[in-house]
Amino acid sequence: MLTSFAVRDGYDYKFWVYILVSRSGTLYVGITGYIDRRISQHKMDSIEGFTKKYKIHRLVHYETYRYVQSAISREKQLKGWRREKKIALIEKDNPRWQDLAEHWGREMRFRGQPLERTP
Repeated sequence: MLTSFAVRDGYDYKFWVYILVSRSGTLYVGITGYIDRRISQHKMDSIEGFTKKYKIHRLVHYETYRYVQSAISREKQLKGWRREKKIALIEKDNPRWQDLAEHWGREMRFRGQPLERTP
């Protein structure tokens, strides 16, 4: 028996639970169906609220889910965790706290490739 899943833009619909951090160390846990757009909104401070007020821009952790209920449950779980447990989760896969979205939306260039655009 085949199970059908919702499709968006030609891809299986996915949901993301993510953790952002500010330069001062403030953590934010969120959920979205459009991770690239949502992270871009956070980085540009185009969303009024907590992340804009505290300049929380760096993506340090994310997880993908096929079902929105699973993602919502996970978001609630993470929001209920103590700070130390969230930090341990981040450092398990991202010990240097690098911005996982730093290069999203940029063109990829290879060594020796010219910077000017070619037709």
